[in-house]
Amino acid sequence: MSFIPFLTAGAQQAAGPAGLAGSFIPLLLIIVIFYFFLIRPQNKKQKQTERMLAALKKGDKVITIGGIHGVISSVKDNTVIVKVDDDCKIEFNRSAISTVELSEAEKAKLEAEAAEKKAKKFSFGKKKTDDAEPEKVVSDSDEK
Repeated sequence: MSFIPFLTAGAQQAAGPAGLAGSFIPLLLIIVIFYFFLIRPQNKKQKQTERMLAALKKGDKVITIGGIHGVISSVKDNTVIVKVDDDCKIEFNRSAISTVELSEAEKAKLEAEAAEKKAKKFSFGKKKTDDAEPEKVVSDSDEK
């Protein structure tokens, strides 16, 4: 029984400054994980939504939070007037706009930009060969 107080005293000495720093490392790790997986993506999404609402213009096809589809007929400071049918217009707050539907041309443009960014990302270590001979394009009319 005389060795038990000795072991507890040794454990208290080991939990000094080094033990204190060791107990904060998991806490800091949890904070970093929360930042990169929860806080940062939420901030990005919020900024993207704010940019979308600020860029609303006449003629945009929109969907409201309530699921109403329509075309913006006029834009005011804090509200937009959405034309739902030929003779039906509804006024909404800007914050009630959920998404802006993109036309096919805009979708293709965004997809091309995303593919270009992806290609740049994966071509980091590759060397460019500018002095290589360009490939010859052969069309069907050239073969005949």
